[in-house]
Amino acid sequence: MHKDLLKIIPVSIVIASVMLTGCAAPVSGPTTTTGAPATESTAATTEETSDTETSATTTTASPTEETETTKAEETIETSSQETTAAPTETSADDGIILSDDSSDFVLLSEAVPDAILEIRYYSTYNFVGDRIDGYEEPLAFLTKESAAALKEASDELVSRGYRLKIFDAYRPQKAVTHFMNWALDPEDTRMKEYFYPELDKDTLFPQGYIAEHSGHSRGSTVDLTLFDMTTEKEVDMGGTFDYFGELSHPDYKKITTEQYNNRMLLRDVMLKHGFKPLDEEWWHSTLENEPFPDTYFTFPVNSDSVK
Repeated sequence: MHKDLLKIIPVSIVIASVMLTGCAAPVSGPTTTTGAPATESTAATTEETSDTETSATTTTASPTEETETTKAEETIETSSQETTAAPTETSADDGIILSDDSSDFVLLSEAVPDAILEIRYYSTYNFVGDRIDGYEEPLAFLTKESAAALKEASDELVSRGYRLKIFDAYRPQKAVTHFMNWALDPEDTRMKEYFYPELDKDTLFPQGYIAEHSGHSRGSTVDLTLFDMTTEKEVDMGGTFDYFGELSHPDYKKITTEQYNNRMLLRDVMLKHGFKPLDEEWWHSTLENEPFPDTYFTFPVNSDSVK
């Protein structure tokens, strides 16, 4: 009897100590007892309670720690948002300067809000028949200088009952490469009847309709037509945008007088406001004093490129 009592007393002391301090006392292995089953059950319960309390004490962070952690996470997130890659400028194999710096470009719909946009290379209605690489959204960009000049041309035309309709403006180098790859594929002639019915596809590159680089990639060239606000239709230019052939020459005479006069109206207004025409395309105009005459840009046409 006395021996059993002596074995129980140490366990009781441990239990009382845990209850008084509210902290888990480490127990190095199970306590071996004989005799009273109730005492063993109480000791086991005490060990489970102590383990639970220890776990709670270990995993629960103080309010101060939580606040500091949150601040650190917010700092990391803000730093990540503010960090952007620096613009780069490289040279292509042929010596052409390539740049992904879009800082001098503006969104045409904001710079010239009266203009109507129909970005053909974002659609499949173009001479390739597919959406063109680099056109990730149906947007139009121009350099700030060319956009300002185009706004002046637009204002004059609006006063005369017209609006400008934009087919293309800045064109990423990736899109021009897409054109090149398409031109080298003799089997793909899906859009021939619409855009080059008079020409064999293998002549498009030698005759200059397709090239390795485009003035559009310099950011100051725009393809456009006139929209008549009275009829609410495009003005009849006697030929469609991107038609490969003599019909597209601005001074082509085998069209009606009205069609010819419409071409000359567009040409004259663009010339007046600082743009120069292209002899082979009635819709094509480039700012005479373009700011980047030797640089071809590579950034894609999407809302992240120009803010």
